[in-house]
Amino acid sequence: MKTIAVLGSTGSIGTQTLDVVDKEGDVRVHSLSAHSNIGLLEEQIRKYKPAIAAVTDEKKAAELKIAVADTNTRVLSGVEGAEECASAKEVNMAVTAIVGIAGLRPTIAAIKAGKDIALANKETLVTAGEIVMPLALEHGVNIVPVDSEHSAIFQSIADQGKFLRRILITASGGPFFGMSRDELSRKTRFDALKHPNWSMGAKITIDSATLVNKGLEIIEAQHLFGLGVDRIIPVVHRESIIHSMVEFCDGSVIGQMGVPDMRLPIAYALTYPGRRVPVSEPLDLVKIGKLTFFDIDNETFPAVNMAKKAAKIGGTMPAVLNGANEEAVAAFLNDGCGFLEIAELIAAAMEKHKAKQNPTIEDIAQADIEARQIVKERLEMRS
Repeated sequence: MKTIAVLGSTGSIGTQTLDVVDKEGDVRVHSLSAHSNIGLLEEQIRKYKPAIAAVTDEKKAAELKIAVADTNTRVLSGVEGAEECASAKEVNMAVTAIVGIAGLRPTIAAIKAGKDIALANKETLVTAGEIVMPLALEHGVNIVPVDSEHSAIFQSIADQGKFLRRILITASGGPFFGMSRDELSRKTRFDALKHPNWSMGAKITIDSATLVNKGLEIIEAQHLFGLGVDRIIPVVHRESIIHSMVEFCDGSVIGQMGVPDMRLPIAYALTYPGRRVPVSEPLDLVKIGKLTFFDIDNETFPAVNMAKKAAKIGGTMPAVLNGANEEAVAAFLNDGCGFLEIAELIAAAMEKHKAKQNPTIEDIAQADIEARQIVKERLEMRS
């Protein structure tokens, strides 16, 4: 019996994880955490009967505590509550599905407690990969990626990592593939949220539209698989059927295919190193008919190159890239900036920041704060 903590249980990945749990007979939910969606969290508590539930919004946590007083679930609050959910003695795997840098501390708490990680929070490795990966090695913890691209790479490499030459990481291209900068200047949040293939949360859907998501994934892959960013090649694959590929030293290329359904990589992570019940519809290649591939348009979508630059500088710079993006996306979703301004705000924060090498978690947190402040100041100046 695998006993899991689901961090970010009310979000897109969290709810799909619980859907997989419904299909798997031997996965038990010990703890759940959310930021503020206590209505859905209460439903989950009553269905899965976790021992612990945490809400990082302390006011909402107090409300939930009253709402579920008739259950046996203990309600915690704050980041510390999420950390306790992740590191509880009974848990043997933490599904880290909290959005953004907020997932870093609970993930580290789980690793220090010796829990395997089903990693759906890419920002953990983007901002602190040089801390997290050695820590996982020290504590004998498996990190099994949940992002569809990294799961595909993980599965394709198998035990052949020493022969790896390149990673070919696929991107859908988002809703604005093939458009000019003039066209993008008129796009709204409603346009950007219409992803052609995937059903995801708002933040990651915007990141897919800007291609920031692909830049973050390249940095994440660098830490997971030990290759420099110049050997991780992004390729636009509009159908989202091949989720990524690897090329070995003899020229062989191996990839993983499947319908665009996040329950597939979630189920793989939960059952690793085995595989069990089907969780999505079968892949029908005849019905699909063809698979297409294109280069990234780096002039129109500069985010991938910005992420590579941040990775090469290293230290606190990836945290600045991530923090500035989170703040800019939040502004865009609230009609506080234009679509093209997201990349401009990230570039401004990176230009102003002097990276600190070999950072501590505190250094990373401070860099995140500074990046957000730079974005806020620039938005205030233009208003």
